[in-house]
This record gives sequence, structure tokens and C-alpha cells, in this order.
Amino acid sequence: MDEAPDIENSTIEERRSYVKECFPCIADCDMCGLCKVFHGKDPEVAYDDYIKGIRPFKEVSEDYR
Repeated sequence: MDEAPDIENSTIEERRSYVKECFPCIADCDMCGLCKVFHGKDPEVAYDDYIKGIRPFKEVSEDYR
């Protein structure tokens, strides 16, 4: 996976698309585990600050480590 688009040089749609590509729902929560990682939140909700350009991707990711 490529590096996350920089918030200063990307659009909301580019950042949203990146999050969707990184964390696709495979509709099998027992196999995937993303729901647990994001405490039951959809990845787009979990990365809302990044998508809106408030905080960098890496900083938001630290919330879920």
C-alpha cells in the first residue's frame, strides 16, 4: 500500500478513497477483525479527522494501536 496522501496536498475524496482501499470490508468479521481494531466503528468514521484534514493519517492510526 502506498503512503497516505498528505492532508495539505490532497482532497477529502482522495483521503476517503485511501481509507476505503486500506480497510475494505470483507463481510466476515470473524476472519477480518477490523471491527475490533476500530472498536466497532466503520474505518471511515474512525479516520474522520484524517479524511477532513484535521489530523495526519499516522496520528489517527496511533489512536487504534
